[in-house]
Amino acid sequence: MSQIINLISNFDPLQTLILIGIFLFAAIVKGFLGIGLPAASMAFLTLVMSPTEAIPLLWLSILATNTLQFAQAPNKLDIAREYWLFALAIMVSIFVTSMFITAYPTALLTVAIGIAMMLFSLNLLLGVKLNIGPGRGWHLGFGVLSGVLGGISSIWSPTVAMYLVARDVSKERFIGATGFLFLAGVLPLGAGQLVAGILTGPALIKSSLALIVVLIGFRIGELLRQRVSQKLFRKAVLIAFFFMGLRLIINGIT
Repeated sequence: MSQIINLISNFDPLQTLILIGIFLFAAIVKGFLGIGLPAASMAFLTLVMSPTEAIPLLWLSILATNTLQFAQAPNKLDIAREYWLFALAIMVSIFVTSMFITAYPTALLTVAIGIAMMLFSLNLLLGVKLNIGPGRGWHLGFGVLSGVLGGISSIWSPTVAMYLVARDVSKERFIGATGFLFLAGVLPLGAGQLVAGILTGPALIKSSLALIVVLIGFRIGELLRQRVSQKLFRKAVLIAFFFMGLRLIINGIT
């Protein structure tokens, strides 16, 4: 009760409107592309608050949207069988790295992720084909890299999408696989943040309020996705990654 009273007493109408706009936009991106909720959110949340304050606000929204996304996917068991090692690598590495989140140079990591997102987008938009195979070694490597990035920044979509887009999976397979791989990392991410002391009671209350806005935006994005062709969908993913990467670089430098 005291936590709720403190939140009410510190209520800022302008900041609340800004946060609603950020979460609504990020959720539409997530519903439309199947990826990008943490990246789109962090690109703007860090303009109004510190990264360690912003990161735990996303936890419930990541959990809910990816649960919905994977639940709606066809062939869920087939996806789990194909990507189980990828998911396991994410779970272990995201938990270990998130426990020490307060010790990492967040700005440096943000710039590195942004550069990777932009280079990846430009390569595929210009027609450069990445030579990535379906073997377990690729799953393990991309899983560990995704988990490390996700544990530190709550953003592990770039490397997951890099693999799936390079493998040229179908639109629906992309949505289902990303939902599964993002969902795999949510609980260990939350556990690591609890250990680190940033996923607190007040943060969970704020995260619950953000979730209401996110679910509305997520549904809007889903409706938009149903009306878009695979070719346009793939292009939209890459263009969105380019601008998200640019935003992250600017955030990290400034």
